[in-house]
Amino acid sequence: MNETLAIYANYALYSAVGVLTLAMIAYAVYLAGAVPAAERDAEAAVEADDAARSARARARAEQVAALAGAPASADPRGASDERSPSTDPPTAADPRGTSDERSGADPERARVGAGIGGALSWLGTGLLLLSLVLRGLSVERAPLGNLFEFSVAGGFFAMLAYCLVPLRRGMHWLGLFVLAPVTLLLWLAGTIWYTEAAELVPSLDSYWLVIHVSIATLATGLSIVGAVLAALFLIRDRASKRSFWAKLPAAPKLERLSYGMNVVAFPMWTFTLIAGAIWARQAWSSYWNWDPKEVWTFVIWVVYAAYLHARVTKNADRRTVAWIALAGFACIVINYTIVNFYFVGQHSYAGVG
Repeated sequence: MNETLAIYANYALYSAVGVLTLAMIAYAVYLAGAVPAAERDAEAAVEADDAARSARARARAEQVAALAGAPASADPRGASDERSPSTDPPTAADPRGTSDERSGADPERARVGAGIGGALSWLGTGLLLLSLVLRGLSVERAPLGNLFEFSVAGGFFAMLAYCLVPLRRGMHWLGLFVLAPVTLLLWLAGTIWYTEAAELVPSLDSYWLVIHVSIATLATGLSIVGAVLAALFLIRDRASKRSFWAKLPAAPKLERLSYGMNVVAFPMWTFTLIAGAIWARQAWSSYWNWDPKEVWTFVIWVVYAAYLHARVTKNADRRTVAWIALAGFACIVINYTIVNFYFVGQHSYAGVG
């Protein structure tokens, strides 16, 4: 084991926690100054209407110029017929003009906070990746052998999911609510759940560690974001139009985003369950051993399957469906905390204590 690399991995983790904490503050500044979603929608509608009127006027001018034999360059703004459709102003039907992806209506201070929060989110995600790489190099294996390493990897995948999807679409309003649980998870990993870098126990020394556990951590990261969106949907659905929560998008939008995250995570939970059974056959000579971790992984899969079934059921109450999604995430928390610490089984690899 290379102790120097292990120490640098810890420094990168602590730096990531600090950076993400600053990002949370920046996102809090953004939310404090952001205007309600309804006002952004109204301004977007006005801008889209102005753009449509301008486009119609330009088309009429071009028709008149064509009938009069004048060159198309008579348009004072230049050769408009050569403009790419992708650069045209967004219309009401163009998703680029939705309030979830635009912040032009927000005050300058709010926009600055959003920009700083986004940059720090990317930086924190990069530091988490650096921590994982250094930890892996220090022990010459995948950094997925105990609860500490699993938690850091789960936090990294949650941040990666946020940076690659919502953040790139300008959904800065989600940053504070995603970074809060991720930062808490990383703080717990670096303090209470910290485990010194060491070799793997024999039963984990397999290529299935990378295949099985990495997909499980990715599913966990996506489920964190999905659970946050489901909770925001439940709050937004009952919030007053004059409350703080009115700054978030409409409740149906939040519910659809939550569904999008969970529907991607579910196949990964399915693969985790199947791959775990295959690995168990190689390690313990049986596909299923009724180990507490196996049972709870199956419970997670069943609850999320029930969520997806309820989600596509006609006339299903969306609030009930969201509560099922949160129940699935609660099962994940139980599986990786209570089951790890208080249930003795063949998966007792938390390394804490």
